[in-house]
Amino acid sequence: MNLLEVQNLKVHFPVKHGVLSRAREFVKAVDDVSFRIAPGETLGLVGESGCGKTTLGRAIVRLVEPTAGRVLFEGEDIAAMSAGECRMRRRRFQMIFQDPYSSLNPRMTLEDIIGEALDIHGLAESKSARAKRVAELLEAVGLDAAYAQRYPHEFSGGQRQRIGIARALAVEPKLIVCDEPVSALDVSVQAQIINLLQDLQQQHGIAYLFIAHDLAVVEHISRRVMVMYLGRIVELAEAKALIRSPKHPYTQALISAVPEVDAETKRQRIVLPGDVPSPIHPPPGCRFHPRCPIAQQPLCATASPEWRETGKNHWAACHLAKSDA
Repeated sequence: MNLLEVQNLKVHFPVKHGVLSRAREFVKAVDDVSFRIAPGETLGLVGESGCGKTTLGRAIVRLVEPTAGRVLFEGEDIAAMSAGECRMRRRRFQMIFQDPYSSLNPRMTLEDIIGEALDIHGLAESKSARAKRVAELLEAVGLDAAYAQRYPHEFSGGQRQRIGIARALAVEPKLIVCDEPVSALDVSVQAQIINLLQDLQQQHGIAYLFIAHDLAVVEHISRRVMVMYLGRIVELAEAKALIRSPKHPYTQALISAVPEVDAETKRQRIVLPGDVPSPIHPPPGCRFHPRCPIAQQPLCATASPEWRETGKNHWAACHLAKSDA
């Protein structure tokens, strides 16, 4: 049984041109997305800024309300629940935010930041039990338990992200949505946080939806990787297979932009023309066709590509994607 199954999820934001006006247009941030995550698996999600990655992650944990579709967590449709019903189940899925500075309340000590979740879900029988559990969580993420009475401003970016991870772990979740958890950190600190997440996954069997820009990071931590463009998933494959043999031209362009240390294996850079189209009025047919270097007219401009298997456990939404022999 899958831990999480997303079916035809849509998140559309209304565009209003006045305070009293009715919305006639919608930003299609997430538009008909489906995927699955198994227990203990890490699924990577990559794409350009503005493609809908963060909105998708927030919709899964109901920080953003889905417009349509289903979000099945352990068989229960989170998207169809009331706010109260969802709150009762929220301890099973948590989120780590991109910005370790703004995601923590500056007026609360670490003990209160982490202990708040314990209080909400009744996971600490007494103040002493609460303090003990907070100390355990701080040590689990590599921080000294004596830091419990300090405030967020006393810590570095990497330490703050560890605090955010400890807060997410407090309720013993089965799934954590990691929204670019290392993008605001130095490279050396990024490696520490990635290693910490992997260690915690091995210890507790947590599943991750790992959202990031950096394909190298995603390949390192993920078993499978999804590529998102303008609100839709365009490719999904095992991490190594995706990097080695991308099928969608958009994925190929993303991979070509990854810096290579070895000059002898330097990839040919694929520069995409123009900008990402407006999610209010996405192009007809294949949404990538205005920027695609191999687009064929009128096929790509009129017909939406089908989601098809191009290799073993390798899927792509492209008319021209070549299948493995």
